[in-house]
Amino acid sequence: MSSDVRRVSDRLRILSEARLAGEVPGHRSRAGAGRAVAQRLADLAAGVEARAASVAPVWRVLPHLPDLAVGDQVAVTGADATAGLGDVQPEDVVWDRAAGPTPAQVSMAAVAAELAATRRLL
Repeated sequence: MSSDVRRVSDRLRILSEARLAGEVPGHRSRAGAGRAVAQRLADLAAGVEARAASVAPVWRVLPHLPDLAVGDQVAVTGADATAGLGDVQPEDVVWDRAAGPTPAQVSMAAVAAELAATRRLL
């Protein structure tokens, strides 16, 4: 997953402000697509961190940063998610914001698919 995070964050970092503001399917802009995947990565990190808890974590909303900072936001949330997954086994149950308790491999696959879809939009 870290290579996908790097690809998306690097691509977002090199886009001009005008390109970042351009609309893409499913999002108001390329930056919006980046924000959505950054939020998904932050949610994965929170769900992994709270995996031993009996209740879902308090899901936090990422701050709305300027378009030119979205690549950095993806990089940071991706690094947090990747670091959190370091000692998680695929069958371990983690919290998923949309689905509740979910096997880590399922949550990771969903995030990987979202990263790939975002990369194609950029």
